[in-house]
Amino acid sequence: MHFETTVDIDATPETVWNILKDVERWPEMTASINRVELLDKPVALSSRARVFQPKLPAAIWTITAFTENKTFTWESRSPGVTTTAAHEIVTKPDGTVSVHLILDQKGPLAPIMSLLAGRLVRRYVTMEANGLKSKAETP
Repeated sequence: MHFETTVDIDATPETVWNILKDVERWPEMTASINRVELLDKPVALSSRARVFQPKLPAAIWTITAFTENKTFTWESRSPGVTTTAAHEIVTKPDGTVSVHLILDQKGPLAPIMSLLAGRLVRRYVTMEANGLKSKAETP
């Protein structure tokens, strides 16, 4: 499964980054996440977090790529499936940003997971993008 979405946000890159990297507060911006426990602080390369989402088993995500104020990618492994989620901030000429979210699932059980949970996962990624926009644009 591969899913991408982009959202334009009328906020500074710093504002968006600070919200994005504060993963423990994501439940405040989206109903797609119940709770996040940051297992390694601060958020940086190799940091791990346990993410609890409605209708999905809790998963441990490990940050595999990290560029301050620009992007982070994290990965979660379960039997037969590796899920990778990227969060990229692109600064536009007017100083606002576009946020690009990408989710990939690979492995022998990925096609089955896509059939069983693909629609839900795509909805959750879209909810995250819209929640980030709403939170960043609220004074």
